[in-house]
Amino acid sequence: MRHGLKPLGLPLLILASAQLVISLDHNIVYVALPAIGAGLGFSDHDLQWVVSGYVVATAGFLLLGGRAADLLGRRRTFVLAALLYGGSSLVGGLAGTPGVLIAVRAVQGVGGSLLFPATLSLISTLYEEGPDRNRALAVWGAAGAGGLCLGSLLGGVLVEAFGWPSVFFVNVPVAVVLAVAGRLLFPADGPRDRSRTFDVAGALTATGGSTLLVFALVRAPAEGWGTPTVLVSAALSVGLLTLFAVVERRSRDPLLPARLLAHRGLLAAMGVTVLFGATFGSVPYFLTLYLQTVRGYGAAATGLAFLVPAVVVAAGTQAGERAVSAFGVRRTLAGGMTLGAAGAAALALAFSSGGSYPALLPGIVLLGLGQGAAWTGMWIAASAGVARGDQGVASGMASTTLQVGGAVGLAVLVAVAGAGGQDATGAGLLDGLRTAVLTAAAGIGCGALALSVLHRTAGPARSSPVEPGEPHVPHSRR
Repeated sequence: MRHGLKPLGLPLLILASAQLVISLDHNIVYVALPAIGAGLGFSDHDLQWVVSGYVVATAGFLLLGGRAADLLGRRRTFVLAALLYGGSSLVGGLAGTPGVLIAVRAVQGVGGSLLFPATLSLISTLYEEGPDRNRALAVWGAAGAGGLCLGSLLGGVLVEAFGWPSVFFVNVPVAVVLAVAGRLLFPADGPRDRSRTFDVAGALTATGGSTLLVFALVRAPAEGWGTPTVLVSAALSVGLLTLFAVVERRSRDPLLPARLLAHRGLLAAMGVTVLFGATFGSVPYFLTLYLQTVRGYGAAATGLAFLVPAVVVAAGTQAGERAVSAFGVRRTLAGGMTLGAAGAAALALAFSSGGSYPALLPGIVLLGLGQGAAWTGMWIAASAGVARGDQGVASGMASTTLQVGGAVGLAVLVAVAGAGGQDATGAGLLDGLRTAVLTAAAGIGCGALALSVLHRTAGPARSSPVEPGEPHVPHSRR
């Protein structure tokens, strides 16, 4: 433990565990998809909705989930979300038809959209801005970023040992433990402030618009950007989001307060989360395709291959927390993205039909370190300087842009990967995967360049490690 810093305690363990569950559940079903499809009789076209149903519901309800944490209480929202997660997972493991399972995944997504901002806002209110909060976010980030990689491993092991229902049943006891522990360990919320309304009209229009936007982005790569389903969904999304803007301007207690739209640090963090989701968040998809389709790895072997990225990303989150204290948030983000861009490029160039796993490691290490540092830095930036009563909606805003960025980025990169077609020998697929990851590397590099330019235009750095315009992050609290 570093000098001047106190232990963060059991509450952080529960918060990190909740983030681990959210991240694991996002990826754990990937390796179970073939077994789910065969067991429940999914068509090839509909099987994607086992994943997409979760993504669409999560992204659509995040802003509402963030506001719920602020108005209904962070502990109440955390406990409710954990129970919703556990209950829907139990039903998912017992599902006997495709329709039931897709509905369950949507309910799990709603649970995630409540749990994620509640967890993040609890960190931002339990731990004072500065070193304690930065360390808490680093631990929370390590759990989340590592869970994205470990999900493939756990899913492969469970499916091979117990069958596909086990990837749902495993959530049930964990969710119950989280709900009980959250009830016992987190501070009581107190009575609800009746002077603040929930802005029902804003919640409905924002949730509907966000859900339809992500729905269109998920459908477009498979069906085409000009299909009626995609065009109608996009048009309705634009209409609802426009109506949301009108409602918010007239609301006495808006879902999205105008003061947050004027918060430059939060807006910058949202820009980073969009780019992070579109680039860092999409690379594991193409790495999985490379390992399974090109190299012929099975489910368990693919999961094991993601152990190294999981460990490296976790290490990167801890390095990011230290870098923020030493160099400031903006430099940490720029440095993390520079490492990530170099790593993604090296990884893409190592893709080959006869390549070995060790050949991927230099790219995996650089990419993972950069991803971990950027993940920690962007959540520190998103919470810094935001009032306690707005932490939930601020985290909802940043996590919504993360999900939308991920949907947009994956759609674009899938289109890039398929632009050259696929031939019988798989050479076209390999070229497409390489091109997609190189495109992600270019996007990350552009983000690093933009942050560096913003730093230079902001003026020379002071003797403090914090750049001009950033909230002060003290080295230690005596």
